[in-house]
Amino acid sequence: MMSPDVVADAELDCLGLYCPMPISLTKEEMENMEVGQVLKVVADDPAAEEDIKRWAKRAGQALLKFEREGTVLTFYLKRMK
Repeated sequence: MMSPDVVADAELDCLGLYCPMPISLTKEEMENMEVGQVLKVVADDPAAEEDIKRWAKRAGQALLKFEREGTVLTFYLKRMK
């Protein structure tokens, strides 16, 4: 994990979307980004926490930061390749 002041290059709002949409949209958005850029993903699907963390690890992308505030999950993902 990185310091709390992670700056995102793009933001993806997945609030109100349920599996498999948050992970599908995250994957699609990351593919459109440059290596080194950071994507902020906001979701409220409880399954998104494990889905996105697992996908990032499997896809070789970096999860820089994860926050949970109530039901809202926020991920900061850095494109590594």
